[in-house]
Amino acid sequence: MRLPLITLEVFLAIARHGSLRAAAAALGLKPSTISHQLKSLEDQLETTLFIRSTRALSLTEAGRALLRGSDPAFQQLAVAVETARNTGRSARGTLKLTMPDFVYHLVVGPALKSFSAAYPDIKLELSVTDAFSDILGEELHAGFRLGDRIAPDMVAVRLTPPLKLAVLGSPAYFSAHGLPSAPTDLLGHNCIRYRFQTSGRIYPWSFIGEEGEYCVQVDGTFTVNTLPSVIDLAVNGLGLAYTFRDFAIRELESAALVSVLEPQALTVPGLHMYFPGEYRSMVPLRLFLDHLKAQTAFGGFDHGTD
Repeated sequence: MRLPLITLEVFLAIARHGSLRAAAAALGLKPSTISHQLKSLEDQLETTLFIRSTRALSLTEAGRALLRGSDPAFQQLAVAVETARNTGRSARGTLKLTMPDFVYHLVVGPALKSFSAAYPDIKLELSVTDAFSDILGEELHAGFRLGDRIAPDMVAVRLTPPLKLAVLGSPAYFSAHGLPSAPTDLLGHNCIRYRFQTSGRIYPWSFIGEEGEYCVQVDGTFTVNTLPSVIDLAVNGLGLAYTFRDFAIRELESAALVSVLEPQALTVPGLHMYFPGEYRSMVPLRLFLDHLKAQTAFGGFDHGTD
């Protein structure tokens, strides 16, 4: 049997207010409608819920049993409806985000301390993965990807300009092994390869030449599945790294790493935050997006919506 929610609401209003007329006023309905709904509920339950007299209306034993069971349930429903109404409309609640490893270290991680200080009532649940997450299917609110890897049915907001890739090595490594003068020279170098955690695929070392983009099938002693470990190995002189130049900006500025083959370096689309259009007005999401724009190292660039 389907729950008679509408008629139960009428029943509770009559029980609370003591008359059909008062219940009608509270619900904004006609007294005749209230009377009809009550009769419908009694017919469905095959029992009488109220004893009617000329002066008052009192509950039967069945009516009291129904009131005891349904009143708390309706109060919980009211709370649930109000919670749903307010979810995403204030600076509170839980924001669930998915991102690759490099996005956390490059953009999201550095902004978390200041965001939490500014919005202490917003909880963040972060899924750091290189998998292409199903935002709706996995009950997430937003994700981060390069601009050429976002489904067309998502809203995508650009956070960075195009990102440049780079081949990086320590001064000690180049002192011992020499500088490559062309990407094909990498075949004779110890290259640190990155393997995607989800697909198991090795990230290709791609370059741009006179005839367009091409890949070099490098090899080396180390294969790892996190970018921080790629950088760490390169800083320690154990091989050459291939990653986003901005991911190693501190190491480059401190001269712990040196960039080579820059004329052949490939540029990829900028980083975007993406989310379903239905979440466009979600306050915690909007606040986090705006905070990233202000706090990111790329804050001086134009942040457009593609």
